[in-house]
Amino acid sequence: MLLAGRACGFAIGASKVQPIAILFRQVVPSMTTRVEPRSGSAHSSARTAAASDARPARPSLEGGERAGPRAAWAAGKAGVRGRLLSGWVGLAVVFLAAGLVGAVLKAAAADEPAAEASPPPVSFYKDIRPILQDHCQGCHQPAKRSGGLLLTSFAEMQQGGDTQEPIVVAGQPDASLLVQYITPRDGQPPLMPKDAEPLTPAQIELIRRWIAEGAADDTPQGAQDAVDMEHPPVYRLPPVITSLDFSPDDALLAVSGYHEVLLWRADGSALEARLVGLAERIESAVFSPDGKYLAVTGGSPARFGEVQVWDVAQRKLLLSHTVTYDTLYGASWSSDGKWIAFGCADNTVRAIEAATGKQVLYQGAHNDWVLDTVFSTDNSHLVSVSRDRSMKLTEVATERFVDNITSITPGALKGGLMSVDRHPTRDELLIGGSDGEPKIYQMYRTRARQIGDDFNRIERFKAQPLAGRIFSVCYSADGTRVAVGASNVGTGELRVLAEADGSLISRCDTVGPVYAVAFRHDGTLVAAAGFDGLVRLVDPNSGQVVKEFVPVPIATEEPVAAAP
Repeated sequence: MLLAGRACGFAIGASKVQPIAILFRQVVPSMTTRVEPRSGSAHSSARTAAASDARPARPSLEGGERAGPRAAWAAGKAGVRGRLLSGWVGLAVVFLAAGLVGAVLKAAAADEPAAEASPPPVSFYKDIRPILQDHCQGCHQPAKRSGGLLLTSFAEMQQGGDTQEPIVVAGQPDASLLVQYITPRDGQPPLMPKDAEPLTPAQIELIRRWIAEGAADDTPQGAQDAVDMEHPPVYRLPPVITSLDFSPDDALLAVSGYHEVLLWRADGSALEARLVGLAERIESAVFSPDGKYLAVTGGSPARFGEVQVWDVAQRKLLLSHTVTYDTLYGASWSSDGKWIAFGCADNTVRAIEAATGKQVLYQGAHNDWVLDTVFSTDNSHLVSVSRDRSMKLTEVATERFVDNITSITPGALKGGLMSVDRHPTRDELLIGGSDGEPKIYQMYRTRARQIGDDFNRIERFKAQPLAGRIFSVCYSADGTRVAVGASNVGTGELRVLAEADGSLISRCDTVGPVYAVAFRHDGTLVAAAGFDGLVRLVDPNSGQVVKEFVPVPIATEEPVAAAP
């Protein structure tokens, strides 16, 4: 028993084990000793006699008593019954003893406190960096150095800001400026994050622990390579392009890249600027209605989502707003330039103030990723499309979900919706998605919903389906034409259709898989791009490619020295 106790991780004293050992010495022999009658023993004779007395003797065929065989049968049966009874009693005692053993072990464990496992050391890369990323890097990154301080890496953080004083003193949390900035004092809110939600007590304590443990930097070597305005991404191959947009004056074309948006002259003749931010993946880049600003949504998958607002003329980052823990999609501006809406991978659609990042709308009625958004003509409502096969209408002022614009009948839509655009002057909505069929819907329902109806769909627009999935749709500035881009198993297609009836105007099938399309505002060109990383400028009337170019600088491979 002592060995068994030690095997369980306890040291049990002899005083605790002794009663259990005595009990087992009494029980175990009774389980292992034979209890059947033995020939010639007094015990056997008594049991045989008892059996004979219990069963009356029957007359034999000769008129005498059958004493020998009958008595042996009775004795045998009584022996079996005795063995069964004794076995069950012994088993019950063993179970009782086992319960007592468990109780003793538990008591012994309680008497001797178990050693508490010390928590693992706090990791800068896994524990501290995500906190700084969510709460601090919007204002302290290479594209926006508030106070001259960078918090995008440990080395930059230790360089300090304008004061040139390190903000972390290893082993001394109370002497570290970082702790002083984020900790509330005398009932007053902390100095940082400025004009934002403060860190939670648990987050502050985690930072304090990390500093107290020595403030070690465990950033992997591969994650230390800086990507910023001074160190833009280096490309060996063209990147997949997910977003295109012409500026309202048709001077610039915004093209998505890796960690950046590239501003090209609209005719594709020259690269004007590279706007490099935190987000690795860029999902949308959209000019404001006046063309002064560029809204960018994206993020780093499974880490954070980010909305960026850039001053186009100054090439300066004005706002970096992190939201959720995954990439953001489908940015759109309100017509007055005050709000930016976007979809999220957490199935929500949101809108923020463009100037401050303050959230003004949150809607969680979708059941899958929200991939695109657009405001109504008067900005009173927001429309969103999702992988859940629905297009939903939300009232901005109340953040209230109003209606499913598309049919809710199972099978009416045969896949998720990827893109939406609004007519320039009317509340009509062009959508495209997994079923490959572009459709136009009116925004507001004018009669009660009937099960099975698709009333909001505008039937005059009858476009032929495209092969594969539609990833991008857009109206021309005058609203007379629409452009649709699709991808299908390694091939793609760009179509320009008449808005009046969906009839085909032109088609270009030499563009590869298409993920983004955009009309120039003067209507003379349509830009298309996607999987192969090339931007193609297409004549919307003929479908001919006027110009194509790689939007990123491609680095040449270093020559490999020949083996000696």
